[in-house]
Amino acid sequence: MVEDLLVGALHSIVFGVVGIALMAVGFLLVDALTPGRLRELIWIRRNSNAALLLIANQLGIAGIVFTAILTSYTDFTKGLASTILFGLVGLGIMALAFLVLDWLTPGKLGEVICTEEPNPAARVSAAIHFGAALFVCACIA
Repeated sequence: MVEDLLVGALHSIVFGVVGIALMAVGFLLVDALTPGRLRELIWIRRNSNAALLLIANQLGIAGIVFTAILTSYTDFTKGLASTILFGLVGLGIMALAFLVLDWLTPGKLGEVICTEEPNPAARVSAAIHFGAALFVCACIA
């Protein structure tokens, strides 16, 4: 019984580290999609548009990792591999959704996200970003 608890705790740690790593990749992805640096935009300039997009990204990745773990294979290695794979697929789908929205709308979406004043386009972008993550969650489940 104690061995089962220790194995479960180790699996939790590994899945947690993988989830945090995927969220870090998500941060870098949003940083690459928007002009400027997110660290400066959000924490120094307090840009609510950039923060909203990053929030949608991070919640989307968390949802994907959660769904992948919840529906995971009984084999730990397969479950871990599927979590990583679906996390990366989710990031790619979210980036694609951002780029398609950018293509469909006037101006450059990344620049709109970086404007100081709140912009409705940031809310639309965040919704599409998060919605794309939900698609991946549905595919996993």
